[in-house]
Amino acid sequence: MSNPHATRPYMPGYGILGPNEGRGLLPWSWAEERLTTSHDYWVATVWPDGRPHVMPVWGIWNDESVWFSSSLQSRKARNLRADPRCVVTTDNPTEPVVVEGVAEVVRDLAAIQEMVSRVNEKYASDITLEFMDPDVNATFRVRQRWVFSLNLTDGASPSPRLGVASPLAHQPSANSFITQSGSPCSDGAPHHRGAAGDCLQSPAG
Repeated sequence: MSNPHATRPYMPGYGILGPNEGRGLLPWSWAEERLTTSHDYWVATVWPDGRPHVMPVWGIWNDESVWFSSSLQSRKARNLRADPRCVVTTDNPTEPVVVEGVAEVVRDLAAIQEMVSRVNEKYASDITLEFMDPDVNATFRVRQRWVFSLNLTDGASPSPRLGVASPLAHQPSANSFITQSGSPCSDGAPHHRGAAGDCLQSPAG
């Protein structure tokens, strides 16, 4: 993928500077590095009745997607069968990368074998292709549609007052990466969806 369009996220009250102010925008390579090296990932799905569900998983970043596996009978797998929309985040809260996308079940054995090989290399595990039988354990691929990144490692931190959106002492680097077309906003025009539900006009709109 060529570098996706990046913009500042919508974070009112947090002192986020313009895209050309401060230290500028985080590069896509920064997000990909953290997606690759994250040891764990949090996967958020939705129960059929609308309740949220979050669970940690092992996974990999490969071919511009997050890959993970789960028993077909697990709650997250059943949730994704009913509604494949999901959010996957990395495990570092000071350098988070949040991926919003759609999960697809992969049944191609060659693709599953590549995922198994990469997981074994990353975690020094010994998972076998037989264990990943697609009739027992699902292999999921989440293709990103929108990505949010935030860098707080330089000492910037949100206000400690819960429920109060105050400006930061140091402005963090924060990005919204628009990687694919999102859903139309309330006016029905072709927009991309940015952070916190803001609507960003697409070039064609």
